[in-house]
Amino acid sequence: MAGGPSTVELARAVCDVGALGFLAAGYLKPDAVRAQIRELRDATTEPFGVNVFVPGPPTSDPDALAAYLETVEGHGEPRHDDDGWSEKVAILLEERPAVASFTFGCPAAGDVTDLRRAGVEVWVTVTSAAEARAAEAAGAAGLVVQGAEAGGHRGSFDDTTEPIGLLRLVAAASRLPLVASGGIMDAAGAAGARVAGAVGVQAGTAFMLAPEAGTTPAHRELLGTDAPTALTRAFSGRLARGIVNRFMTDHPDAPRAYPEINHATSALRADARKRGDADGFNLWAGQAHTLTLEQAAADVVRTLAHPPQR
Repeated sequence: MAGGPSTVELARAVCDVGALGFLAAGYLKPDAVRAQIRELRDATTEPFGVNVFVPGPPTSDPDALAAYLETVEGHGEPRHDDDGWSEKVAILLEERPAVASFTFGCPAAGDVTDLRRAGVEVWVTVTSAAEARAAEAAGAAGLVVQGAEAGGHRGSFDDTTEPIGLLRLVAAASRLPLVASGGIMDAAGAAGARVAGAVGVQAGTAFMLAPEAGTTPAHRELLGTDAPTALTRAFSGRLARGIVNRFMTDHPDAPRAYPEINHATSALRADARKRGDADGFNLWAGQAHTLTLEQAAADVVRTLAHPPQR
């Protein structure tokens, strides 16, 4: 939920009713990550986690990137960076949240070892059985198993894995505790994931309409409707699921080029958010977003944990 919806207030509200709230470190400057960790620690005595993006290599096809950006009017400068990777790992080692979770790849075994020695549990997002085995070999303590239904960016290591429903496949490939992610909106979905082998569930879209979330008004208006979702690279150069809008349909052929495209479209998307133009920025949401309810974060946790009384 990086890029706006994740807030300290949302993480605190989730923690305070017994779930594990997370801060999203993606896109934030290292100093901002440290400040949010300390703010959350001052706000709650409960454990919490921090999610970090694992950097990948520059695009392997600069010509395709250039050709794509010619179709995006008013784009900014494409560039590659590592999202402050080494500084953020150092902050995790210093601040020691209960959990550090990683997306877009698996940290090096040395980083995993350092974090676990510091008392920080390491979880890795996986989208295939092969990724699960690699994360276990690197020393991860748990796996976040992201299914095809999930909203936002795919957590795959190389952005080429075909999205599938894979909880049972990963359960067969790894002995690590599994946290199911993708399309989980209520207690029935959570119970189904546990039956399939998960020890817990991770939810994102379910919290997007909570008042504590930083979801923009234009995005909020479409969540909980019957608007369809699709996978796209148009906004960031990395495969992600969002509610279909004009920008997505106008740019169907974006190449794999993350974070180059993400930087190139950043100002355009920010301007669209400011203007309330839902056709001009990414509307990340899972396939089951139609079930999203406008309720406090604490009530979302209760909805996930307890079936309604009949």
